[in-house]
Amino acid sequence: MNFVLGIHPNALAYSMTTLGAGMMNSIFNFYYVKLFLNRYKISEVAFHQAQVVFMVWNAINDPLFGYIQDNSKFACCSRRQFSILYGAPFYALAFLLPWFPWKHYEEGDWLSGLHLIVALCAFDGLLTFVLLAQCALFAEISTRHETRLQLIKYNQVATLIGSTSILFCGLISDNMENFAYFQAFAVLIAALATACMCYTGKYSTSQYEQREICTENANLGSSDGALSWSSVISLTKQIMTEKNFLVFVTMNFFQVFHLAFCNNFMMIFADNLIPKDILSSSVRSIMYGAGFICPQCLVLLSHASLKKFGYYRIILFSFYFEGVAAAIMFVLGPEYFYLLAFYLTTNMVIVQASFSLFNLPLADIVDADLIKHKRRSPLSSMVFGTNALFTKPAQSLAPMLVVTILNQFGYENLNNEVAQPDPSLFLGLHDAMFYLICLVPLCIAVIQILAWTPFSIQNSHMTAVR
Repeated sequence: MNFVLGIHPNALAYSMTTLGAGMMNSIFNFYYVKLFLNRYKISEVAFHQAQVVFMVWNAINDPLFGYIQDNSKFACCSRRQFSILYGAPFYALAFLLPWFPWKHYEEGDWLSGLHLIVALCAFDGLLTFVLLAQCALFAEISTRHETRLQLIKYNQVATLIGSTSILFCGLISDNMENFAYFQAFAVLIAALATACMCYTGKYSTSQYEQREICTENANLGSSDGALSWSSVISLTKQIMTEKNFLVFVTMNFFQVFHLAFCNNFMMIFADNLIPKDILSSSVRSIMYGAGFICPQCLVLLSHASLKKFGYYRIILFSFYFEGVAAAIMFVLGPEYFYLLAFYLTTNMVIVQASFSLFNLPLADIVDADLIKHKRRSPLSSMVFGTNALFTKPAQSLAPMLVVTILNQFGYENLNNEVAQPDPSLFLGLHDAMFYLICLVPLCIAVIQILAWTPFSIQNSHMTAVR
């Protein structure tokens, strides 16, 4: 592998998809809930219906695409690079779906519910197709721990740059108050993201690439279909019977829930719990941007610690930190506005940062599966896809649960066009919000500590070559 100016070309190519996806995903996850609740005024029933449909599709498409990418005879599916190259333009178009209303929505309009269903399912479907191929590339570029840490490092730099889209989007659109500017910025991001991901599709390589090409050529003369339900069930069962996989999936489910909780509601909680005369709009934009930018800085700074202690201990420490921080904030109360803003940002940073490391244990699980079952090539996409089958529903459960709780305390009344609602009417709502931002992270941290402790691949960082 040639190096130019100290840059690893393959790691750079791999990370370009992270850059493109990071720009789009951070904006999508951060703004779509507020957009449909506050601007499109979607009803609670329609919101829940959309989340249920999304939850089912979200769970199904990952293992489905995973099996197709690991077993398909078509190069656009079986070759990781081609999946990214051809999927990128459609992924970008799906990103644009929610930001352009199909008409002027009245409050409770059924069409806004359909719009949300289409936007969520299209975006997640294309996201899955592209990023599942990238996740498989991570496991297949190399089995060396050092190389994987290098990919993580490049990945975090790319995510760091991509996550600035939240900061600039907030500053340019005044946190979505100027919607025309917001739409224009979204179109620009979609174009840039497409170019970045196409770079990965053109220039990334893996150690299994030649084997895949040979397999494709050998299969040209074969008429047997590889895609059968019996093989799907058999391979999935082999993956799911691994103790480490079950431990990881349990822990990851709550991490995805926590991440969706932070992404979807940080802005809503901050807007309601921290007075506008305490934090101006520009300061809030910086705060929201920090929630996406700082995690990447933290992971980059912890590179030496990852080499020394390994991802297992770093992830476990993050759970303890989240639990202690939530308990302290709960004891102090909601009156310390600056501390509350710091807590909201820090909590989001820690959750995002630890989640950024999760490809490492999954890649180790892929390696263990390859060795145990003596496979010719790793089932990378299937392992990542089966993991998503059980963890992705948390992306829908989090907003459904939180919106239901908030509406019990009158959150839906905040969207009514009333000149100046009596602030005393929302004291119970504010208390509920504060309890949520403290008790949800605390409970999740306790569960994750108990779930993650039995994970047995704890010292892969000490083995140079596996």
